[in-house]
Amino acid sequence: MHVSFDPWSPAFVADPYPAYAALRAAGRVHWFEPTGQWLIPHHSDVSALLRDRRLGRTYLHRFSHEEFGRTPPSAAHEPFTTLNGQGLLDLEAPDHTRIRRLVSKAFTPRTVESLAPTVRRLAAELVDSFVAAGGGDLLAAVAEPLPVAVIAEMLGIPESDRGPLRPWSAAICGMFELNPSQETAEAAVRASEEFSGYLRELIARRRAEPGTDLISALIAAHDDGERLTEQEMVSTCVLLLNAGHEATVNTTVNGWWTLFRHPDRLAALRADHELLPTAVEELLRHDTPLQMFERWVLDDIEIAGTLIPRGSEVALLFGSANRDPERFADPDVLDLGRRDNPHVTFGAGIHYCLGAPLARVELQASFGELLRKAPEMRLLAEPEWHPGYVIRGLRELHVEV
Repeated sequence: MHVSFDPWSPAFVADPYPAYAALRAAGRVHWFEPTGQWLIPHHSDVSALLRDRRLGRTYLHRFSHEEFGRTPPSAAHEPFTTLNGQGLLDLEAPDHTRIRRLVSKAFTPRTVESLAPTVRRLAAELVDSFVAAGGGDLLAAVAEPLPVAVIAEMLGIPESDRGPLRPWSAAICGMFELNPSQETAEAAVRASEEFSGYLRELIARRRAEPGTDLISALIAAHDDGERLTEQEMVSTCVLLLNAGHEATVNTTVNGWWTLFRHPDRLAALRADHELLPTAVEELLRHDTPLQMFERWVLDDIEIAGTLIPRGSEVALLFGSANRDPERFADPDVLDLGRRDNPHVTFGAGIHYCLGAPLARVELQASFGELLRKAPEMRLLAEPEWHPGYVIRGLRELHVEV
C-alpha cells in the first residue's frame, strides 16, 4: 500500500481525509499489515458489505476459534469478552434476531418520542448553566452530560449512581481501538466487572419492584415465551450506554469544531435554525465520529478482482465512505442544507444503530439550545484530539459565551 494510512499518528487522527482520498484513488481494497485487515474505503463497497451476510461481527455462530484460524481471547479478558459478546453489536443470527426483536419491543419509536421533552429539558438546563458560567469546556459541560443523563434516565439509573457511567464506558470502548495495549485491556476488564455487577443489582431491584424504565421493560419483554437472559440484559444496557453516548458526544464537539472552522456556514445556521435537521446530518457525515467498523469474512468474497478469503477481517472505513465523491457531490464541502445525504455513520443492515432516532433528538436539542442561547459563542483555543482513531473525538473544546 503506497498511501499514508497511519491510525496511530496524531497528524492522521487530526485529519485522516487526505489519506482516505489517496486510498480511494489507489483502489477499492487494500491490505494493511500492521492490523492484518483489508481496508475498504469506497461508499458503494462499505454500504454493500454492511448488508452482506457473508460477513459478520462474530464468527462463533458458525465456527470455533480454531476452525476460523483465530486465537481465542485471553482468559484474563473474560469479563469483557462475555459482556461484549452477548450484546447486539457483536452477535449474529439467530441470537441477534431474537435479542433485537425483544429489545425493539422496549425501545420503540414511542419510547423515543416520549423521551424528547426530557432530552430538551436536560439540554436547556445544561446550556443555561453553561451560558451563566460564561462558557468553558463544551465537551465536559454540555456534550458529555446530556447523552449520559438521557441513557441513565431511560435505564432508570438514579442520579446518585451516575458518576462512574462515563469512566466505565470510556474504559470498555478503549478495547475497540486498533491493537489495544495491555493496560487498556486491564482497564476494560475492571470496568466490565464493575458495570456488570452494578447492573445485576439494579436488575434484581427492578424484578422486585418494576418501574416505567427501560430495564423494567427489558425484564418484561417476551416473544412466544422467549425472554432475555440476565447476561443479555446486562450486555444490552452497557451497549446502549456506550453506543448511545460515545458517538453523540463526539458528533457534538467535532461538529462545533467544524462549524468554528467554517464561519460562513455557522453564520448561516445562526440566521436560519430551520437548517438544523439537515445540518446535523451533514455534521454526522462530514466528520464521522466512528471512523471504522470491522467485520469478519465468513465466506470468501471478491472485491474488484481481489479475493478476500474466509477467516479474514475487513475494516470498513466510514470516514472515507462519507467523503466519497462517487456518491456525494463536493464531499469535502460542508453543505448544511445537503438533501441527498446517505451517510453510513449509523451503519446499515441488521446492525443499523438502534439508537439513531434518539441520537438525532439529542443532537438537535443541544445544537438548537446553544444556537438560541449562545449566538455569539466563539472558540478560545484550538483543541487537541484523543489518540484513539476508531472512535474519534476531541479531548476538550474551550469556548467563550
